[in-house]
Amino acid sequence: MQTRTVNISLPTPLLRQVDLAAKREYATRSDFIRSALIQKITTTNRWRDIMTYGKKMGKRAGIKSEADVYRIVEEYRQEKHADSSSN
Repeated sequence: MQTRTVNISLPTPLLRQVDLAAKREYATRSDFIRSALIQKITTTNRWRDIMTYGKKMGKRAGIKSEADVYRIVEEYRQEKHADSSSN
């Protein structure tokens, strides 16, 4: 893998935390930061995909607003409560 060097500025307390965490994982500072960036990017992409899918499914279900979501959830809870009360 081709690499490039970048310079970033971090507050001293954060850098101390990075160094301590890297030491606990037996990693270099660079490896730790690289891993943290990969994890952040992966998580962000996954959430974006989940949100995109949710919007698509919501549109397909006719949900047009957050108010619709709250209404549907409340209706579902009331149905569940009614079902459990009748048993």
